[in-house]
Amino acid sequence: MTHSVTRQPNADSRLATLRAQIVEVVGDKGLMAEPDDMAPYLTEPRGRYQGAAPFIVRPASTEEVAAVVRLCAAARVPIVPQGGNTGLVGGGIPFERGEEVLVNLGRMKRIREIDPVDYSMTAEAGCVLQDLQAAADAVDRLFPLSLGAEGSCQIGGNISTNAGGVQVLRYGNTRELVLGLEVVLPDGQIWNGLRRLRKDNTGYDLKQLFIGAEGTLGVITAAVLRLFPKPKEETATAFAALRDVAAAVELLARTRAAVGEVVTSFELIPRRGLEFATKHVAGVSDPLSEPHAWYALVELSAGAGANGLADALEAVLAQAYEDGLVPDATLAASAAQAQDFWRIREGLVEGQKFEGGSIKHDVSVPVSEVPAFMERATAAVEVLIPGVRPVAFGHIGDGNIHFNLSQPEGVDTAAYLARWEEVNRLVHDVVTEFEGSISAEHGIGRMKVEENRRLKPALDIQLMRQVKTALDPHNIMNPGKVVEL
Repeated sequence: MTHSVTRQPNADSRLATLRAQIVEVVGDKGLMAEPDDMAPYLTEPRGRYQGAAPFIVRPASTEEVAAVVRLCAAARVPIVPQGGNTGLVGGGIPFERGEEVLVNLGRMKRIREIDPVDYSMTAEAGCVLQDLQAAADAVDRLFPLSLGAEGSCQIGGNISTNAGGVQVLRYGNTRELVLGLEVVLPDGQIWNGLRRLRKDNTGYDLKQLFIGAEGTLGVITAAVLRLFPKPKEETATAFAALRDVAAAVELLARTRAAVGEVVTSFELIPRRGLEFATKHVAGVSDPLSEPHAWYALVELSAGAGANGLADALEAVLAQAYEDGLVPDATLAASAAQAQDFWRIREGLVEGQKFEGGSIKHDVSVPVSEVPAFMERATAAVEVLIPGVRPVAFGHIGDGNIHFNLSQPEGVDTAAYLARWEEVNRLVHDVVTEFEGSISAEHGIGRMKVEENRRLKPALDIQLMRQVKTALDPHNIMNPGKVVEL
């Protein structure tokens, strides 16, 4: 199997020629080649991948991206598209051979249009997610995509990985938030699919090919995004202790039955994760008086005219208390207290960093199977690595669990992390037993290519390869990621 285009004997001179041609397109500001300048773009956030590139291109427009891609395609030099470099599976990091040109979209950060009446926003790929949220808010609208890296991740990367986040339960994954795309294809053509239509039944929905493709089929340069009414009247947030994980699933079902689709978020939090957060993250405290094994962070929100959400949520929790599902709970009495609850959720990831090595899994199973999966997977890893400390949390409303495993106390961190692939294989096998996914929201990148090939049906892999070959016959676009040819 081929990860990238074979390097030719005259590769250095060919790259020098290509570099000169690209500088003519993007100017000196659009290309960097000094090692110190390039270093932040070549390292994956967790340090698992350290790539190399002859130079990095930072185009400022779609036309510049297209020209760069045409030049690279003519020279048969592969391209790695990159957004904010917040991904966790190595999808935006070039391989170590230094044969790929990294194309970072960070200079393309213009919001081209916001239409409050049409509830849409057209933005370039380099726009930071948090800036898009603020722009929507400024016109009294909501762009609901929200995740931990929103202060630095870029919308092109969010789309390329079909990012999830904490509001998927209400608004869906990124795929559901995209109306149209602009994409530079592997031959340098610009596909203009920037349509604001909600309904278009004229054939294949081509934009869906590029959403979640991680830059392997083209470079996303702009998108038309769906906006929503901004919840104004009421938000209700609760932090509830749970009898067990099964109680979380039951509480979710009861809450949705009681209030409908105004359930914005439903996050599962383990006691160990709460303890890590309170120990290591400033501003995090336990809102309940007694410790419990599991908790749920529940948020409801509704727009103008809504009322009684807090009362409805309190009634659901009161009945769950009577039925033994929820031994304790507290409702946020203010926006500040609700923010304190969310600080616990946000602190789960940060707190783990201080407890040594953490082997991570981004998986999903059917919601009803979450309790059985958690029990089976936890038992399996505890047998494999005695003393391992599971910190499983996540968006239980859509079955997405971040099944993270902190190292046993006192063990060597490097030796523990060396077992990453062994542990992944074990957990992924359990996921497959429950007909789940080994990547719920982070993508495949380079980290999970082999595991995806091992576990995904052969016909699925065959069809993915056929799509890749049809659009990128020379394997120019982010080769070796998602699916190998």
